[in-house]
Amino acid sequence: MSAAGWPEAFLEMMAVERAAARNTLNAYARDLEDASGFLGRRGQTLGDAAAEDVEAYFTDLGVRGLSPATAARRRAALRQFYRFVLSEGWRDDDPSRRIEAPRQGRALPKVLSREDMDRLIAAAGGRDGAHGRAEGLRLACMVELAYASGLRISELTSLPLAALARDPAYLIVKGKGGKERLAPLNDAARAAVKAYLDVRDVFLPRGDAANPWLFPSRGKARRLTPRRFAQLLDEAAAACGVDPERVSPHVLRHAFATHLLEGGADLRVVQTLLGHADIATTQIYTHVASDRLREVVATKHPLAKK
Repeated sequence: MSAAGWPEAFLEMMAVERAAARNTLNAYARDLEDASGFLGRRGQTLGDAAAEDVEAYFTDLGVRGLSPATAARRRAALRQFYRFVLSEGWRDDDPSRRIEAPRQGRALPKVLSREDMDRLIAAAGGRDGAHGRAEGLRLACMVELAYASGLRISELTSLPLAALARDPAYLIVKGKGGKERLAPLNDAARAAVKAYLDVRDVFLPRGDAANPWLFPSRGKARRLTPRRFAQLLDEAAAACGVDPERVSPHVLRHAFATHLLEGGADLRVVQTLLGHADIATTQIYTHVASDRLREVVATKHPLAKK
């Protein structure tokens, strides 16, 4: 195979053997295109780049003003690509091997307090729009589901109507890599779903009575988009006095995990509920919970006040 076909083969391997999600594959494709563009300006290609060329590219990532997360992902993508090329025998060396990756601190996720969540849910339920009270019932349903089950935004907006039509106590969610997990529903979330289902029909596109999605829309996708949900969430946050900069669909998932740990949930249980393949990903929430608990002790304990 010519070197021009290596990136496509790498992406195919990631899709088939590692079940990488479409968004992940698209990100890796962009990362390899970025590296290829830089190497091209040096008269090199991904196929014949030397260690010095890759080192220059990694250095360039550091001076471009990219976020640490983006730069780290691009380095990781190129390293994985060359490991794959080496394993296939297309090159007899890995030009990225000798370059040590910089250590990157991981930012703590933004988390809303339980009081913030109560205010946000109330503001969502009070929303009034083109469809009247139905707008608030829909948004409150989405917020309750995300917070009660720790759903990713893509998982929430792609829920089929059939998954909740019979008032289940839990959902079977297909997450990253097509892996399925159980997502619990508490009484508040189930009540919000029931209230929303009574008005769901007002959101159906004309002539689309058989729309299969829980949150239908008149857009091309026939369902509410993640971007639109994020906009509605920002409006609800502003309405209840919570800084919209602290709120996003993913922050609801963070709140789910952190509040569980604060309540004494086992880390392994939270890992399963979030659908994390690696418990190290879940452990970030233990730092958030610890920080919040430490703050409570420092401000509320009688000895701390003396």
